[in-house]
Amino acid sequence: MAIPKVCGIETEYGIVVRGMPDASPITASSILVNAYLGDRVVSPNWDFEDETPANDARGYSLEDAIAPEVETHLVNAVLTNGARFYVDHAHPEVSTPECIDALELLRFDRAGEFIMRRAMDEARRVTSGGEIVVYKNNSDGKGNSYGCHENYLVARQTPFGRLASQITPHFITRQLFCGAGKVGVERHAGDGRHVDFQISQRADFFEEEVGLETTLKRPIVNTRDEPHCDATRYRRLHVIVGDANMAQVSTFLKVATTAILLAMIEDDELGNDLLVASPVRDIQRISHDPQLQVQVSLRDGRKLTALQIQWELYTQARRYQSVHGLDCVGAGSGELALDLWETILTAFDTNDRASLAPLVDWVAKERILNGYRERHNLSWNDARLRAMDLQYHDVRPDKSLAARVGLRELVTDEAATRAMSTPPDTTRAYFRGRCLEKFGASVVSANWDSLVFDIGSEPLRRVPMMEPLRGTAAHVARLIDESTSAADLVRRLGS
Repeated sequence: MAIPKVCGIETEYGIVVRGMPDASPITASSILVNAYLGDRVVSPNWDFEDETPANDARGYSLEDAIAPEVETHLVNAVLTNGARFYVDHAHPEVSTPECIDALELLRFDRAGEFIMRRAMDEARRVTSGGEIVVYKNNSDGKGNSYGCHENYLVARQTPFGRLASQITPHFITRQLFCGAGKVGVERHAGDGRHVDFQISQRADFFEEEVGLETTLKRPIVNTRDEPHCDATRYRRLHVIVGDANMAQVSTFLKVATTAILLAMIEDDELGNDLLVASPVRDIQRISHDPQLQVQVSLRDGRKLTALQIQWELYTQARRYQSVHGLDCVGAGSGELALDLWETILTAFDTNDRASLAPLVDWVAKERILNGYRERHNLSWNDARLRAMDLQYHDVRPDKSLAARVGLRELVTDEAATRAMSTPPDTTRAYFRGRCLEKFGASVVSANWDSLVFDIGSEPLRRVPMMEPLRGTAAHVARLIDESTSAADLVRRLGS
């Protein structure tokens, strides 16, 4: 049976600096993160002890062949909600805590937006008239892209080659419901198509079908083999192919459908009948066709549209549910995902774009831009439309166009606000967050799979957390509550 699909999202935010002529993006990002941290309880040091970004799932390491993924000298903190808030490649980034299902993850992804809002407010107080503005998008319109990565726990015994080939059709077509939309293109797919508006922010930037890189020659399936847990039992599928979403339904479905299909691959219930002949070309061709007419050539000779491929994946997922259930992705979350998946595909089938606008980012954005363009008789290359494209992703609620279009809410603001400081109960993130909250002064450093404590006169003590589903509230809440100090906690853990 498929293992639970513990999941997470890492979002690099776009950043614009105003009134601070000497501030580089790295400096501005550091100001932003430090302003939020202030005197909050955090772990000030990220523990790089177990970082292995050069390990490749295909069976080798490129330790000397790729640049380091993280600048270790930059601010890098763990928050009491179990998340990581840091500077990565000149962008402020929030990595959610590990979550048990897509609905829980959506809550913490939304909390990340709230953290960024508060960081902007607090940075304004320390920048003497300067302002740092953050956008939840993926492209600066000048050929540079920054990522929104997903992570999924997968059984190590699942052959990686089968996993990569069978998940690829979903990765190139799921943009139908989780694309964030973009005016224009930054790389043409070679078919001569003129593109005014496209479905995905990220599709233009993918150059490989499978590979290890994340910033150059980006692959549709990333092969980084860095599980952050017991490597003999698990792998972490590091997904770099998605857009950052403002629409909650887009974020939720992006994660939930992928988790369901990965479970199907683990149980060998997906098959090879949808393998795509030219994935890199087709992820861009699909993105460049908001009318959804482009056909994708399959390896068996058939040609299907992205919508037809998604219908087939949905049908197989329903069949899987009837046989295996969806406990491994959270039964309630999985059922909601299937219902929303069907609703959206049906609306695309009937060209009911009005019903899709509250659910899907690119449809909502296209509707806004088209309305403005037609009212003012603008061409698609008008700078005002590109400015509105960016404004859609503004994290400030009084400036964001996304906040004005009636996007459907799955997670309330109150729930997201609580998630800014409180960890999920259902994964090891609970142990990480609670330890920082109660024993923060004794936490020397932290990462995903361990905490290092200073317990006084004794040597530093590392507490490993190699099982993502241990360290939950049910497992350790009473232990933490009853411990009077970090030393007491470590002693109790040892016994």
